[in-house]
Amino acid sequence: MRKLSRRSFMHATAGSALALSGGMAHGAMGPNDKFDLVIKGGEVIDPSQQLRGKRDIGIRWGIVEAIEADIPAARTSRMIDASGKLVTPGLVDLHAHVFPYGSAIGIPADELVPHQCTTTVVSAGDAGANNIAALRRFIVAQTRTRIHAFIHIANMGLSAFPVPELYNIDFAQVDACAMAVAENPDFVLGVKVRMSENVIAKHGLEPLKRGILACERSGRPAKMMVHIGGVETPSLMSDILNLLRPGDVLTHAYSGAPNLAGAFTNIVQDGKILPAALEAKKRGVVFDVGHGGGSFDFRVCEAAIQQGCAPDVISSDIHVWSGNTPGMPFLPWVMSKFLTLGFTLEQVIAMATTAPMKSIDPASKAGTLKVGAPGDVAIMELVQGPVNFVDTRNNTRTGQAYLKPLQTVINGVPFGRPYQPPFSMR
Repeated sequence: MRKLSRRSFMHATAGSALALSGGMAHGAMGPNDKFDLVIKGGEVIDPSQQLRGKRDIGIRWGIVEAIEADIPAARTSRMIDASGKLVTPGLVDLHAHVFPYGSAIGIPADELVPHQCTTTVVSAGDAGANNIAALRRFIVAQTRTRIHAFIHIANMGLSAFPVPELYNIDFAQVDACAMAVAENPDFVLGVKVRMSENVIAKHGLEPLKRGILACERSGRPAKMMVHIGGVETPSLMSDILNLLRPGDVLTHAYSGAPNLAGAFTNIVQDGKILPAALEAKKRGVVFDVGHGGGSFDFRVCEAAIQQGCAPDVISSDIHVWSGNTPGMPFLPWVMSKFLTLGFTLEQVIAMATTAPMKSIDPASKAGTLKVGAPGDVAIMELVQGPVNFVDTRNNTRTGQAYLKPLQTVINGVPFGRPYQPPFSMR
């Protein structure tokens, strides 16, 4: 038998494939094929394409197959009427707590979907090196919502909450954390540390230094997510900012929480933005809202915006405690607060779709409605009329509109009824 070279083998197999396809490559969708789902008649806003206008979205096999002015009803097996509604990429929450039963504050990510329109969420330090395997096996693997994670530098994560996890600095184990980051490249983004005085006591920069060292030892381009709010001293806040690298995430960036002595030691002090915050912004540190139940102050945010430190990402910091606070940090509600602060609808949607996906995976096709992207879609209503918002320091603001979640589609499958049949039954 004549031996084939590798090149000859490749040519032969390519020719066979072409013959089997009738002499031409298969298109993604034939003229007689139907979409599995069409979302029809909505006002599509997709910042990734600078797109705003009435469009129909056709999804097939879990992928966005078409965005067209009109897809006939005969071309789809199922339709969602989005007339008069906003249609956006599925929302992306860069800071949430979605490790139920493993973290003391976690909520099942899928239970958040009707309230958040989130198709991708990031577990913000719920698990450390000791329990990241449980998050992976028992939560991520069984959840429809796409989950990524920052691993806590404290080896137990937030399982001890409300007991502070870093009063004892020995819990911050660099090598164990680095190994956990290295072993989970498919869903772990980097390392989380909480730098508030009520979490780290008098350990100063040491927890952050250990987190950065764990990122570096992992051998991956791992990021830090750094929680602030009530740090020990004014100078420590600047020191924290000076250590952050391009791509690291400063979360709770607009916290007005005081330290244990009652002093306000965050990025805005005495009404002025810290020079170190402006420098961090310039070198590419990501400023994340991380609203939560105690970490967003309208006054801090307004001063920061006016002085050059607007947010890059809007996130919720939703968990079992924050979800029951007056600030109601569900992602669309937090986005609505930024409409009140003067951002456009397109800007607000970008800060909850394309912007967080850049921190998660710049190469990912999630966070967009481009053809070929996952069929992740949020359908919301922009409700017009006076509305009152409260932050986590009891400051109020009045707006003229808010975003109301209506329907979420993940990988082409709508949440809620009617239920989707298996692929084999289509």
